[in-house]
Amino acid sequence: MRDFQFRVLRQRPIHHFIVDFYCPILQLVIEIDGDSHFTDEGQDYDIQRTSILEGYGLKIIRFTNNQVLNQFDSVCEQIQGLIPLP
Repeated sequence: MRDFQFRVLRQRPIHHFIVDFYCPILQLVIEIDGDSHFTDEGQDYDIQRTSILEGYGLKIIRFTNNQVLNQFDSVCEQIQGLIPLP
């Protein structure tokens, strides 16, 4: 497992959105989705929001609350997989 340290900001405003987590050096947004994201309205909003954020050159990765709570190691490994090797 690679041991890198990057500053990750919580509840970061970007444009008129507030993202769950943001790593400026990696230009990475990490979203943790609860139940409201799985309604038709929530999914439509997330698609639009993701498109706008990607338009700023950001990479978006999403996890469910369940993944974070029950598969935390896997979540961390997926995030680490997005970190470029030095």
